[in-house]
This record gives sequence, C-alpha cells and structure tokens, in this order.
Amino acid sequence: MNEIRVIPTETAASEEDVISADFQARHWDFPERGAIRVGSEEHYRMFTALLGATYNPYKPAVLDWPKLEPETLQRITSLPIWDIAVQTEIKAAARIAFFAQTVPHEALRAALLHMSGEEARHKDVLSRLVGAYDIPMKPEPYYALPNDAEWGWLVTGFSECVDSFFAYGLFEMAKRSGYFPEKLVETFEPVVQEEGRHILFFANWLAWHRANLPWHKRIWFELKVWAVWGFLIYERIGIAKDVDGLEGADANFTMNGSAAISDEMDLHTLLAICLEEDKKRMAGYDSRLRRPTTMPFLGRIGLTALRLKKRITGR
Repeated sequence: MNEIRVIPTETAASEEDVISADFQARHWDFPERGAIRVGSEEHYRMFTALLGATYNPYKPAVLDWPKLEPETLQRITSLPIWDIAVQTEIKAAARIAFFAQTVPHEALRAALLHMSGEEARHKDVLSRLVGAYDIPMKPEPYYALPNDAEWGWLVTGFSECVDSFFAYGLFEMAKRSGYFPEKLVETFEPVVQEEGRHILFFANWLAWHRANLPWHKRIWFELKVWAVWGFLIYERIGIAKDVDGLEGADANFTMNGSAAISDEMDLHTLLAICLEEDKKRMAGYDSRLRRPTTMPFLGRIGLTALRLKKRITGR
C-alpha cells in the first residue's frame, strides 16, 4: 500500500505536497500482479486497499477560498444547492458509518469508515465555503438513520453513482464556461475526484458481495437493488418532494444543480462531457478494478438517441 503523507491541519501544504497528493489520489495500481477474479480474496484485498492508498490529505481548514468579483459572488451564492449539498453529505457519512457497524470483515469495515470520514470532510468543505461567502443556510435538520443499514448503504452508493456522473459534466462545463472561476474550481477539484474514488469502491464492493452470496440470498439482494433503483427514479423525477427521514435533501440534487446553469449547456453536450470526464477520472486506477457501468451505459444510450433525433428532425 502507498504511504500516506498527512499535511498538518494548521499549516498550508507546499505546492509540491499538493501536486504529489493529487497525483496519488488519481493513480494507483494494486501491488499484487496477475489476473484477479471478481469475488476472490485477491479482489477483496484490492478494493478494500483502494481508498487508503489513494487518500488525499487536504485539510478543509486551510483551503484557499478565492475572493470573488461581485457578479460571480452573486451567481455562486444564489445557486439553489448549498443546503441540499451539506445535508446530503451529512446523511451519506451517517449511513456509511451505520452500515460499517454491521460488517464482520475487518478490512472492509475500516474502508467504509474511511469513506464515511471523507464524506464528513466534504460536509466540512461545503460548510467552510458557505461561511467564506456568507451564503444563507437553513438549520441542519435532524436525520434519523434507516432501519435497514444495507438499504441506506445501497441508496447512498447508487445515488453517488448517478450524481457523480452528472457532477463530472456539470463541473467541467462550469469550468469551461467560466461559471465557476478557475481558483474556485481548483479548490473544489479534490472533492469531485474523491467522489469518483467512492463510486469505484462501491462498484467493486457490489461485484464482490454479489459473487459471494448464496443463490437464495442473491435473489433477495437483487430484489432490494431493483427497489433502490425504483426509489431513486421516483425521487429524481420530482415525485418525492421534501421527504423526511431516509432521503430528504438528496432528492433532485443533480437536477437542481443542472437547472442552475441550464443557460450554459444543452443535454447532448452535457452527456458527451459526462462520458468523457467519467472515462478520464477512472483512467488512473488499476484496470482490474470494476468500473461503475450503469450511468455510462445510460449516458451512451441517451447520446445515441439524441443524435438519432437530430438526424430525423434536424434539431
């Protein structure tokens, strides 16, 4: 496993430290050579080592929040996503930690707790952004954990797969268009890449878990997965609004973000950039790790359908 160099909280990192940590977070090969079968002990060792080996030790307390021009500040602070984003990270951290308590495998439990800690750090980053730019926020609501820890973990994992895929494209489009200033993009970049590591970990846990379930438990698990996807579709098409308890602010997070910069994009361009960014952000990790496939698959279908529509209708 790669050595993790921790940057002290009270001091800013040198440029060399930042470059090294960023590279380590994006590139990793499992040291054991040879083919690795999904569900094997080797596969388990590989994916449970991923998060620790690629950890980026940035500290929210020393992130440099750039001074924004009045017009840019107004644009950023008026985005209708900050309450949702903070609450989403709070709940993700809580659900993952809750699920970790049910896991008997030591290395997997440690990896889940590591992931939970990173989600809590995302909340810290967002809270400091809110404080730096005086963004008004609602009080954080009470969050009740779900009765089924695995359900909460699956909802979190699949939600991040959906949201990360679109976040890649939205983030890149905001960067290209200047909607987010360059210095703010640089500050947020480690958080975006960190989510990519999370969905990579989740995809491999899912493949490993499925491979090791006996057939009768596998049937029940697949039914639960379909139920989770049904719930997420229900949530994201806007039927579930202001739902308390398990989900709440998770609903339509990506849709709120995309609506906010809709003037900067069209769906065809967004999907193309999402696919491009997804491939780029996963490229540096061991090729033997399973990649998240559902959203890229749906993205390619959507892109093909839009191209076909354009050929038929001319627009």
